[in-house]
Amino acid sequence: MKTIRYGVIGCGMMGQEHLRNIALLPEAEVVAIYEPDDAMRQLAASLQPGAKLVGSVAEVLAVDAVNCLLIASPNFFHLQQLEEIAAVRPLPVLVEKPLFVDPADAPRLASLRAAYPAPIWVAMEYRYMPPVAHLIREAQAATGGVKMLTIREHRFPFLHKVGHWNRFNAQTGGTLVEKCCHFFDLMRLIAGCDPVRIMASGGQAVNHLSEVYEGQVPDVWDNAYVIVEFENGLRAMLELCMFAEGARYQEEISAVGPLGKIECLVPGPGRFWPEHLGEAPVPQVIVSPREPKGPRLLEVPVDPELLEAGDHNGSTFYQHQGFARTVAGLQSPEVTLKDGWWAVVMGAAAQKAAMTGQVIDLKAAGYIPA
Repeated sequence: MKTIRYGVIGCGMMGQEHLRNIALLPEAEVVAIYEPDDAMRQLAASLQPGAKLVGSVAEVLAVDAVNCLLIASPNFFHLQQLEEIAAVRPLPVLVEKPLFVDPADAPRLASLRAAYPAPIWVAMEYRYMPPVAHLIREAQAATGGVKMLTIREHRFPFLHKVGHWNRFNAQTGGTLVEKCCHFFDLMRLIAGCDPVRIMASGGQAVNHLSEVYEGQVPDVWDNAYVIVEFENGLRAMLELCMFAEGARYQEEISAVGPLGKIECLVPGPGRFWPEHLGEAPVPQVIVSPREPKGPRLLEVPVDPELLEAGDHNGSTFYQHQGFARTVAGLQSPEVTLKDGWWAVVMGAAAQKAAMTGQVIDLKAAGYIPA
């Protein structure tokens, strides 16, 4: 029997990406799956035919062979499922982002964090994309200390999900939580400290306006600008556009400091790249020192097998490698509950800033305990 034995909760589109990547780990297997949607359950079974299909979270926890858990259910289930696990059988967990969708639920997360006896790793895949990971490693040396950080994502609209849950703010936390918590996590990681103020402008300009579900038109935003100020003086900006799927690169990240600039260019999912254009773009990292001037370009190709296994440039596989080491007791989670909490807080504050036109002081507004 393999040493890392997953019970999986939720096997929609992202859950199935996790299944494909777990299958690439020699020490890991999936032994139990809970997925309530018939079509998604059948697809999950085809990817992991040896797994036992069960009918609830409780039934996953009742499978003795399970020694770790993956939560990849819709956003609004994450916190309550963590609480159920904590009450019954608190195993190591890899939980998809965002940790929760309503800022009012932060005290529940704080209680869980204080009492949970096993490791919980929050799935922030963007940290592990090879070109992004390269930028993170080299940012301070290349820039002499990052002073300005810009993240641009120009991508496709939200995909269709079971029950259309990702079309409504109440179930996702809003686009700046659901989609952009990844980027706020990257900002805080690169800054090496916490944010203090957030300002934003955003809205719904193009996508989903003609869709109606049970009499309601989707309210998720499709574009935004967000500016974040950090304790150390670093300023970061997010530019999001979700009606730009024709772009050559999906993510462009740049960090600039007194010695120079480093940037990375990350293509979107290969399955969306038009065949008539030939091979999909290769990720790049570019270092541009102030002196001597002259950009240096490094291509950062991703293993084709990993590209085939998912839409996140191999990052899901690398994340599972780290989680497997955590389950084995060889390391601690690299993305903690505190990190996941901050990512949601930043996204929720950005949503509020855009809706009200206010600059949000995180402590004064009550997002951070005084």
